[in-house]
Amino acid sequence: MRVREPAAGSAKDETLRRARFSLLACFLIQGASFALLVTRIPAIQRRYDMGDGTLTAVLSVVPIVAGVGSVIAGALARRFGSRTVLRVSQPIVCATLIGVGAGDGLWQLAVVLFVFGLSLGAVDATMNMQGVAIQARAGRSIMLGFHASYSLGGLAGAGAAGLCAWGGVPLVAMYAGAAALTVPALLVVGPGYLRADDAPAVADPERPRRTLPWRPLIPLCLVMTFAYIGDSTVANWSAVYLEKVLDSSEAFAVVPYIAYMVTTLVGRSVGDLAVRRWGMVEVVRGGAVVAAAGFAVVLAAPHAAVGLLGFVILGVGLCVLVPQTFAAGGRQSPEDADEAVARLNIFNYVGFLIGTPLVGGIADLASFRLAMLVPLFLVLAVLPLARAFAPHGEPAHDR
Repeated sequence: MRVREPAAGSAKDETLRRARFSLLACFLIQGASFALLVTRIPAIQRRYDMGDGTLTAVLSVVPIVAGVGSVIAGALARRFGSRTVLRVSQPIVCATLIGVGAGDGLWQLAVVLFVFGLSLGAVDATMNMQGVAIQARAGRSIMLGFHASYSLGGLAGAGAAGLCAWGGVPLVAMYAGAAALTVPALLVVGPGYLRADDAPAVADPERPRRTLPWRPLIPLCLVMTFAYIGDSTVANWSAVYLEKVLDSSEAFAVVPYIAYMVTTLVGRSVGDLAVRRWGMVEVVRGGAVVAAAGFAVVLAAPHAAVGLLGFVILGVGLCVLVPQTFAAGGRQSPEDADEAVARLNIFNYVGFLIGTPLVGGIADLASFRLAMLVPLFLVLAVLPLARAFAPHGEPAHDR
């Protein structure tokens, strides 16, 4: 989908409002669906009788295959438009979760997760393609709002999964119930997604393909990777860090990640206002500094309460980096915005795959406090990369 100038006229304004509402629902459902999977991993492990090593190998399939799905989505979006790819792939994400709860053999789980991963990558890519296009046509920053909806969905999905676990609801019943709600909802909102009515490949499939250069995207790819290394560190190691390093109780150890998710939601909910006021470059730099401060507080924390404060600060800082990276990629290559977004989305999964073993390996070899230096330095490395977020012809400011 080619990025266009803001639309004018009441009919076009209504189309844009409908597209924005539809995409908010899309992000919400995607966040909830992913949370329903990851928060029930212990139950999935028990159902399929997997050891820790087997579980790690099976779960690694998802981000790897999702990266492939993102590449495929980029090619399909060029030909059919991101709207069509998104409308097809997201119901598959929701429906395949039923297979996770219904299977009883490891090969069945592997097949389901393979399909889930491909669809997940396609949805992650195309919903951000839509977000970039809607923001470009709106003429103001709204990308963080879409990601706030994803965060809200994640909290809702995690809460629903927790209630189902507490109530002893079988996995297959939980996932079937979720699909019964989400799939019809997607069928309702799907027609509202923005049409790729001006994408060259849709109008003329024989049009010679222009090659999108990698070089201008490399700084943004690095920011995406560093942001997800930081995020995966919080998701996978915050509870362990509080228990093993700061001597917290098991019950208190789960609080930091919940607090991180809440502050991420809050930060994204108001982040667009900050971008409109100070510009994309300054918001990215500010987010990097705040995130580094959060890791520093975690690293130096003398007890669990201070560690919790560090993770709260982290949510405020990290929350702006990923949405702004997608937005910058689309604006940097307006003729190939969909392909730029698809490429950037791959590094979402690269950061996830690198972050957990990197921090865990250093913790095993040295200490968890030393391991926290890695994401701290990586988010600081975003500072010199932030100039890549400036519009063409402007050194470091965007309103």
